[in-house]
Amino acid sequence: MAVTAQANADLPRLGILMMLGAWLLFSMVDTGAKWLAVAGIGAFQLAFMRYAGHFIISIAMIARGGITADRFKTDHLWAVVSRSVLLISATLCNFYALRFLPLTVVSAIVFSSPVIVCFLSIYLLKERVGPWRWGAIILGFIGVLIVVRPFGNAFHPAVLLIVYNATALAFYSLMTRKLSGIVAVETMQFYMGLVGTFLLLPFALWTWVPPESSLGVAVLISLGVLGWGGHQLLTNAHRFGTANQLMPFTYSFLIYVTIWGYLLFGTVPDFWTIAGAAVIMCAGLIIWKREQA
Repeated sequence: MAVTAQANADLPRLGILMMLGAWLLFSMVDTGAKWLAVAGIGAFQLAFMRYAGHFIISIAMIARGGITADRFKTDHLWAVVSRSVLLISATLCNFYALRFLPLTVVSAIVFSSPVIVCFLSIYLLKERVGPWRWGAIILGFIGVLIVVRPFGNAFHPAVLLIVYNATALAFYSLMTRKLSGIVAVETMQFYMGLVGTFLLLPFALWTWVPPESSLGVAVLISLGVLGWGGHQLLTNAHRFGTANQLMPFTYSFLIYVTIWGYLLFGTVPDFWTIAGAAVIMCAGLIIWKREQA
């Protein structure tokens, strides 16, 4: 009996470790994309490689159980494809903006997505939002303004792409919530890779720039592998821990990108970026705490 209780207690810890691993891999994807973007690789090429690798691995995983037409069917095809387009467009904007913005600025704005989800859920899901969560929504948008500084010298138009990124991710999260349990994870992963690969292929070929070194080739290929691995860890983490247990650890991404930014690009986030990120994190944690209650 004691052994069973200990095993059950260890499950959330395993989920937390998977969550930390997932966001580490996602931080490596963004860091690799920025490194390649600075070297002159275009956003369409980066995004194509991200989803082409994802697509190949998804097919290989599905093929383990035998490839039949039924394994790719879904009664919610339009919703699954729309969900894919949202994430693909967000990725494309993210990779383009990374050429001009520090990793910490990009990640801070992207993490306003849970706040946007809370705001959208009022109108799209008809959820009741009390004063605490309304306060968190307002706080989150203040945090974004602190990071963006739309009327200061530090403002760069590329931040508008990241604001779109955060909004698209919010819609993506709502659609994932809607499809969860009625569409298999493997099916959603497959269509994500399929749509991304064939939608981006002509643009990638048109703008293709060969990497100048074998390291560049390796990093380019790794975008799809690391992205797929991050999604797998993220999905499996929720098998061992609840969303309420795991959510605070998503902010480890901010720590990871700060370290990568300093080590590879010599960038240190300024006071306003740190302050804005802290405000956005507080807003997200308030929403998380209220949902727990």
